[in-house]
Amino acid sequence: MPPELLCAGRRVGQAGAAQAWHCPPGQGHSVWDAVRMPLGAGTPVDVQRREDSATEGSHRLILAANRDEFYSRPSKLADFWGNNNEILSGLDMEEGKEGGTWLGISTRGKLAALTNYLQPQLDWQARGRGELVTHFLTTDVDSLSYLKKVSMEGHLYNGFNLIAADLSTAKGDVICYYGNRGEPDPIVLTPGTYGLSNALLETPWRKLCFGKQLFLEAVERSQALPKDVLIANLLDVLNNEEAQLPDPAIEDQGGEYVQPVLSKYAAVCVRCPGYGTRTNTIILVDADGHVTFTERSMMDKDLSRWETRTYEFTLQN
Repeated sequence: MPPELLCAGRRVGQAGAAQAWHCPPGQGHSVWDAVRMPLGAGTPVDVQRREDSATEGSHRLILAANRDEFYSRPSKLADFWGNNNEILSGLDMEEGKEGGTWLGISTRGKLAALTNYLQPQLDWQARGRGELVTHFLTTDVDSLSYLKKVSMEGHLYNGFNLIAADLSTAKGDVICYYGNRGEPDPIVLTPGTYGLSNALLETPWRKLCFGKQLFLEAVERSQALPKDVLIANLLDVLNNEEAQLPDPAIEDQGGEYVQPVLSKYAAVCVRCPGYGTRTNTIILVDADGHVTFTERSMMDKDLSRWETRTYEFTLQN
């Protein structure tokens, strides 16, 4: 249910190859993280966090993410929910995992994004990973403390990557990362641009490196232009279907399960039978704490029908 920036997640079958690999690439999502944190995401996630965001019109955080998932998996489009409707996210509605999510942000400045880690075999008795994002968004625990707690329970889940952030215009932003197939302790991300798919943060899968390059070019090209131009350029990045092959790293991690769909899975935008990129999300946060959240979602499992929603609000902190 989580995304891949490329095949994520974010998040990602009806028949054939998709079933053969137990949905490993999708096992969730892929997220592309481009974070320029006053510093600039499976589902690929590009996050950019900047320290040079004081200029009018600039963004201290830019996140672009894809959710890759089975087209038939029920979910809700992004909307506000929770106490006082302070949380904005899509929601998983799969039986037994209702209420989980792959990516969300709150008006209090809490943000989280989840991708699944590509693994040939899954433990079907493991806990649902979507709860990791939901729990953070609904708690008062800070991002680093939360990920430290999660790291103590990481063995209870199939492989995942989790980005958690506290965005504060007054105190400064803190963005942290933890993956339960990597180092035992979470880390705080310094300002920069990061890419995340269905491996550990910044693992140089070819599609991740390619997507990150496109992301940086889109951001550079959109400087001094209206933010609608930046959003449109980032959506183009998230829908790039050019396979980045050969990629021994994906083949080594995914084994025989990924082979039947490798030509599709090795692209930023995944298009497999019954499975693939079904949601694009862009989150922009400017120097004043103004948030623009844009979600483009496939409707009714139909690749020809998409709906785009944009929400805007100012962080309450």
